[in-house]
Amino acid sequence: MVKVNQSSTSATSLEDEPPPAPEWKKILKNSITSAREFAAHFKFSEEELRGLERVCETYPSKVNSYYLSLIKERDDPIYKQCIPSIKEITDSEGEEDPLHEETINQSRQGVPSLITHRYSDRALFLISNKCAMYCRFCTRKRKVGHKKSHVTKEQLESGFKYLNSHQEIRDIILSGGDPLLLENSSLEKIISKAHGIIKKRKGILRIGTKIPCVLPQRITPDLCEMLKKYHPLYINTHFNHPLEITPESEKACNMLADAGIPLGNQTVLLKGVNNNAGTMIELVKRLVNIRVKPYYIYQADPVKGTNHFRTKVEEGMEIYRSMRGHISGVAIPYLVIDAPGGGGKIPIIPDYIISINEKEVVLRNYENKVFKYPQTKDD
Repeated sequence: MVKVNQSSTSATSLEDEPPPAPEWKKILKNSITSAREFAAHFKFSEEELRGLERVCETYPSKVNSYYLSLIKERDDPIYKQCIPSIKEITDSEGEEDPLHEETINQSRQGVPSLITHRYSDRALFLISNKCAMYCRFCTRKRKVGHKKSHVTKEQLESGFKYLNSHQEIRDIILSGGDPLLLENSSLEKIISKAHGIIKKRKGILRIGTKIPCVLPQRITPDLCEMLKKYHPLYINTHFNHPLEITPESEKACNMLADAGIPLGNQTVLLKGVNNNAGTMIELVKRLVNIRVKPYYIYQADPVKGTNHFRTKVEEGMEIYRSMRGHISGVAIPYLVIDAPGGGGKIPIIPDYIISINEKEVVLRNYENKVFKYPQTKDD
């Protein structure tokens, strides 16, 4: 009798235990966030630690255990993207908000804080303030990860009220922070509302997320089943270096693609990370192999605390020239500058036209050879 009762009690207690946390939450929980944790992991000196403490007091820092495992050595391309540097507070160049996301809405009345309405037909909706890893070059470095910028229910409601009232908006981009860090139930409530708005207008819904790169374990079957209910849905992700494309990130991207979601990639040109043609060519080749279309290469924004990542525009143009003609056109992204002051994305195209007149266009190709294209004659 005693044995039966013990067995019954044991079974009951097991049934009462909560289900184990998903793998991605365990990885996220094992993030390092403090200067002392960074110093211990990389064996920083006391002087380096003191400098790091100053940086972490100014800008939030977090690297989850998965992305941390991709670092091969100190100062490698992965390290530079995620580990705080004293340069972030010793270089005063740049602006906190160079794209004027906080002020661009002043020309439009009643735009809520989570919305950026720069282009007439589309709007950016910041639905999360948290990331799985805080990039050291982030254009929203001023507020992402800060407690004071926590997204509230009231702010979300205000955002939806604005989107509903502006019929010209046919393209809603959900961004942050990272939208995919929200729980499936919370995320679906937002996606469902946004989808309801754009569906009436025959528009599209986009999600900007770095999750497939920095925490691919978050891309689960349940998440994909939920997302596939809300087409037309597009996802733009953010890989900057070939080392970020791993079996885990490949699996995540394939799962999203299998759910019918077109994937694009936005790369930032970063000094010491990817500012050479060989690295960029290898990156885009590997991206198309995992079914991700290279979409943009950005010149790094002039954000305060990130000047050590910025490259000359001529360098970006030379990398673009080196890509053109040497890899498939489907793998070549646009090279753009997101214009300071809120001017939007401007393509930077190397000069392939030598001259143009009524008779002909003289062109230079990727091999620097010159060709002539005849103009059509007027009737």
